Amino acid sequence: MSWYAPHLDTSLQLIQQLAPNHDSAILDIGSGAATLADDLLATGYANVSLLDISAHALAITQQRLGVNVSQIQWLVGNVLEVDLPPNHYDVWHDRAVFHFLTEEADRQRYVQQVLRALKPAGHVIMATFGEHGPTQCSGLDVIRYDATALHGEFGRSFRLLDSLTINHETPAGAVQQFLYCYCRVEG
Repeated sequence: MSWYAPHLDTSLQLIQQLAPNHDSAILDIGSGAATLADDLLATGYANVSLLDISAHALAITQQRLGVNVSQIQWLVGNVLEVDLPPNHYDVWHDRAVFHFLTEEADRQRYVQQVLRALKPAGHVIMATFGEHGPTQCSGLDVIRYDATALHGEFGRSFRLLDSLTINHETPAGAVQQFLYCYCRVEG
């Protein structure tokens, strides 16, 4: 879990910027045990869904949230296969899932899920390893991106609004470059 960060400050800031309405429907992909849900609830967001392939990771977050657990919609499954409600979410947030999709067909399925689940003019916040990030993570191959390549995976249905790179310090003390791109569904 070298990509793990207890607080996703950059993600939180981008969500607040792109979805200032606290009733916005936010979906966090690969949420794991990070505290983004806690931080979203603390800042007043009331329509938050967490999706992770690991029920155990979500259970850690549920336990930590205590009485606030009922304020979150919990989804366990593979983002490529889970049945998400169509045209439902205002923000699709993914920090450190997409770069594990090394097969083109999986990346295309992922983008189709985004297009199906986001509302028209919805926003995508995508954080992957940057072009100077690691080539493997937790023993798995990853794809590193610059903003042009990452946006290219999503195509003309999305308008790139901006991007930024940050250096993430892992729990072991290593530094990994992350690229954040955020875009809006066009159409």
